[in-house]
Amino acid sequence: MITAIVGANWGDEGKGKVTDMLACDADYVVRFQGGANAGHTIINNYGRFALHLLPSGVFNENTVNILANGVALNIPFFINELKSIIDAGVKEPKVYVSDRAQIVMPYHIDFDKYEEERLSKASFGSTKSGIAYIFADKYQKIGFEVNELYDEEYLSEKLDLILPIKNAILKELYHKEPLKKEDVLNTLLEYGEMIKPYVKNTSKMLRKAIKDGKKILFEGQLGTLKDTDHGIYPMVTSSSTLAGYAAIGAGVPPYEIKNIIAVTKAYSSAVGAGEFVSEIFDEEANELRTHGGDKGEFGATTGRPRRVGWFDVVATKYGIEMQGATDIAFMVIDALSYLDEIPVCVSYDIDGEITDEFPNTSKLKKVKPVLEKLKGWKCDIRGITKYEELPKEARDYIEFIEEKLGKKFKYISTGPKREEMIIR
Repeated sequence: MITAIVGANWGDEGKGKVTDMLACDADYVVRFQGGANAGHTIINNYGRFALHLLPSGVFNENTVNILANGVALNIPFFINELKSIIDAGVKEPKVYVSDRAQIVMPYHIDFDKYEEERLSKASFGSTKSGIAYIFADKYQKIGFEVNELYDEEYLSEKLDLILPIKNAILKELYHKEPLKKEDVLNTLLEYGEMIKPYVKNTSKMLRKAIKDGKKILFEGQLGTLKDTDHGIYPMVTSSSTLAGYAAIGAGVPPYEIKNIIAVTKAYSSAVGAGEFVSEIFDEEANELRTHGGDKGEFGATTGRPRRVGWFDVVATKYGIEMQGATDIAFMVIDALSYLDEIPVCVSYDIDGEITDEFPNTSKLKKVKPVLEKLKGWKCDIRGITKYEELPKEARDYIEFIEEKLGKKFKYISTGPKREEMIIR
């Protein structure tokens, strides 16, 4: 049986903690899209970790972890991240990489940096991980799959086709030195040796696991509003963040995905540029940012301060519906304990018209939030694991949002640790 864990919002919702918690009872944990451009923060008995490429099941020695074909694979990053958790005392995990995964090349990362510099104030707020450029090459059919790394003659011929394109852009647009074929070929061959012990036909592995009745978790990166097709385009990521894509990104039948857990926070946060209706600023934002997360709201990949705002019913309801959620996890409610009143964005005002429908980006730019305020609970709730033990005001806040969304929360996180969770 497959359960997909995905983000309902802009990412950074707490998917890593949910995956880490459920992975204790999972046979497989699978990354099916994205790359090293976002991190999942996990706190467990080994310590605090921000995983970027590794699936969140790597802390469970009986779990098989897979980076499937839909992942943008930065090979040196993968090797270093794996080494870092082993150095921290984690037993070397069972982890495999799809032979069909596309490879992030050094020039993808360079192009990402050059383009952000060129765009200046109009930049996308990229993490400069090369994600847009690897996926652009994938769909232009000039990328490299893992399985190609073991045919030097083929790689050489392919580079003769690719490098003239890359070097023309480097020279004419970015005024940079051209790539040398020998250097790029050597990099590819080195990558092949580095990743060789982990390469498998992971789609075949997963289909067998399904047949054998294994428990499988699909771990999504980012959230609905960063989806290429259904997000706040163009300020989106370059692969689909929806549970519906998981079947493609992992190579399994779509009907095998039985459960979809959409993860959302008790407030809103986002990294990077793009429309963010409930965003707050200045000292109000600094205070929420400081209280949020386990060490404040700062990007797990970039370290830069996340943009923060109040819970957005309209955006979250849209995100949950697009994901096709069967269950919802409501995270980090303990971060709001300092507030006397807690605003919630319940609808949108677009040129005087009130709506609860999430609009496309051109209309989203005109939106003003319609806020309702609820009474805060003003006491520490971290670590509570029984719903009835929450203060009345905290339960009122939860139930108010549940009513607006038309969905109940199955999981309610009251702290960053794995065990700090209410399960209803």
